[in-house]
Amino acid sequence: MLLGKKRKLGRKIEEIPLGEKLTLTETIEDKDLLLYLGLTGDANPLYVQHDFASLTEFEKPIVPNIMLTGIITSAINKYIPGPGSYIKHVDISYIKPVFHYETVQFIFEVIDINVTEGYIIISVQSYNAEDELILDGKVKVCPPKTVDNTEN
Repeated sequence: MLLGKKRKLGRKIEEIPLGEKLTLTETIEDKDLLLYLGLTGDANPLYVQHDFASLTEFEKPIVPNIMLTGIITSAINKYIPGPGSYIKHVDISYIKPVFHYETVQFIFEVIDINVTEGYIIISVQSYNAEDELILDGKVKVCPPKTVDNTEN
């Protein structure tokens, strides 16, 4: 329970159609970066220092790739399949950097369902405002399962 409220589980594997899609758009703001940096203690100057980043190939601060992964896992745990999901494996290629204040579109699609072993595979691609592919990956997810807690 969360603050006295029961939370509804996400969809079971039998309720998820092959080919289901979700599109999500996110803009990476300063508050998001500061929360990440405060939470992790990751002090890479490439993420926040303009003078440092100007000396690199990127020329300006970039968004940590793990933040993009966090957006992906959050969407899976909210929408496909939803609360109670368990992510078993993540395979992501980060193709282009994401810069502060960029708007990024994530496209999720259920590409495989294995009822016998109890998992689905979700592909995810992400594009920047110029419609350039910035991220490509697959996530293996176990949808939530209900447990019969009744005693005989």
